Amino acid sequence: MPLRIEDYALIGDCQTAALVGKDGSIDWLCLPRFDSDAVFAALLGGPENGRWQIAPAVPVRAVRRRYLGDTLVLETVFETDGGAVAVTDFMPVRETVPVVVRIVEGRRGTVPVRMELVIRFDYGAVVPWVQKADGGIAAVAGPDAVRLRTPAPTHGEDLTTVAEFTVAGGERVPFVLTWHRSYDPTPEAIDPEAALRDTLSWWQEWSARCPYDGTRRDLVVRSMITLKALTYMPSGGIVAAPTTSLPEHVGGVRNWDYRYCWLRDATLTLLALLNCGYTDEAGAWQEWLLRAVAGDPSRLQIMYGVGGERRLDEYEVGWLPGYEGSRPVRVGNAAHAQFQLDVYGEVADALHHARLAGLKPAPAGWALEKALIRFVEDAWDEPDEGIWEVRGPRRHFTHSKVMAWVALDRAVKSAERFGLDAPLDRWRPLRQAIHDRVCREGFDPGLNSFVQSFGSNLLDASLLLIPLVGFLPPDDPRVRGTVAAVERHLVRDGFVLRYDTAKTDDGLPPGEGAFLPCTFWLADNYALIGEREKARELFDRLAGLCNDVGLLSEEYDPRTGRQVGNFPQAFSHIGLLDTATNLFHPDRCPVNQRRES
Repeated sequence: MPLRIEDYALIGDCQTAALVGKDGSIDWLCLPRFDSDAVFAALLGGPENGRWQIAPAVPVRAVRRRYLGDTLVLETVFETDGGAVAVTDFMPVRETVPVVVRIVEGRRGTVPVRMELVIRFDYGAVVPWVQKADGGIAAVAGPDAVRLRTPAPTHGEDLTTVAEFTVAGGERVPFVLTWHRSYDPTPEAIDPEAALRDTLSWWQEWSARCPYDGTRRDLVVRSMITLKALTYMPSGGIVAAPTTSLPEHVGGVRNWDYRYCWLRDATLTLLALLNCGYTDEAGAWQEWLLRAVAGDPSRLQIMYGVGGERRLDEYEVGWLPGYEGSRPVRVGNAAHAQFQLDVYGEVADALHHARLAGLKPAPAGWALEKALIRFVEDAWDEPDEGIWEVRGPRRHFTHSKVMAWVALDRAVKSAERFGLDAPLDRWRPLRQAIHDRVCREGFDPGLNSFVQSFGSNLLDASLLLIPLVGFLPPDDPRVRGTVAAVERHLVRDGFVLRYDTAKTDDGLPPGEGAFLPCTFWLADNYALIGEREKARELFDRLAGLCNDVGLLSEEYDPRTGRQVGNFPQAFSHIGLLDTATNLFHPDRCPVNQRRES
């Protein structure tokens, strides 16, 4: 049986990332970038689709794991009848090519260990040519080449590279896997122990800059480390998750590729970085954002590649059976071509807060923003696909109109506060007109709540963002009514659904887990309206979903009690960061700063 999603941990080098299971198997790794083809794809199939397992060759009685301090270096300890052995996994922060290091250490007694390396390029489809090389093996197929170096003797079994050895207490056996382009020279060998020291030092220095000292600092720092791990360092872009096609409903078709950079994550990512003192990362993210959105405002996309790429064509990988049979497995994301009005508000909000934080203004940044606002002036009254990227008909989504208001509001405030040239005589009345229409057509007096789209009687968790972005104050009766309506109609077993998939035409069969950021938004609303005990209770429930190493996926299925969706999910960790600071460190709270900007 495959591992549960929460049974995985993350390692990475700030350009790609791997998922390591409790069984000692790396089941997912794309090289050399987050969005490259996978060399280990067992996560979406089986061992034959590529994996790298190191574990005791005898029955394991117990497994425990942890990150070594505030780093991305993972330690997994296996207890057996004959002793204990630890496997330390990490990826050195990249200088040239990606490297995965695994160090096996005897902790107690004597333990036989087996290593199985199944290299499969192109998402498990391509079996490489493997031959012996000095200190290990070399594998090559097309443009890809992998080199394994280890002092442990290796041999081949059924298209698998195997090593069998025994470790006693105090013994250490390293394995170093290096990827390179097949037509480039083989990279020089690295010292695995020196690389471990350098990697520990790098992450410890980075995480020590986080100033948060409130309750659950462990999860806050782990969330910051996770966001950093999901950063593509060469460009500054941040991927939504390092995986594709982990299902929102096990066995279903809601399986999407999240290895791209979503604009709507921009504001809260930027605020989280700024509030924790990571101005370099925030500046790099702002530069990525401006490069990505440059051009014709009517062609603004909701997501881009890690380098700012625009073509993210979606196709199905038919030879992979999917996680627990959840087909299809998708690469690329067709939603990149959707019209989603809210992203204009997200971009304007991000740029406004960058100015408030004193980030160096980008050349032509204001001219670009004015061009985006000109488009909003013409397009705000058009239907769109909305925040949830529905593949059904376009509608006048209430949240989309709220974010159109945010776009005008932040542009007006930036112009007023920083003396920027702007047609305020047009922007101010349009901002009010959008606000008036949302309150008139997006609110249902019978439900005493804002609704999913104009004229609808359905609820949507995105409505919880209305007070969080400052559209209305938290104590407005319409906000309180919306919170109550969400509680009645969208809360299942204590968690918030995005919307009712059985009633909303989103172009897909019904059924999915609870989208975790929505539940964090409900906790934020509780805190803002003064119900702090309810907020704390809900936060504790969400914090309890984190796996043993502090990671969250996209969704949670209360029915089966397991994490679902792509993993780990940046948006979920942003929600954890925001709600924790809202509750325990309100002077640094991104939600409050966004609402009061």
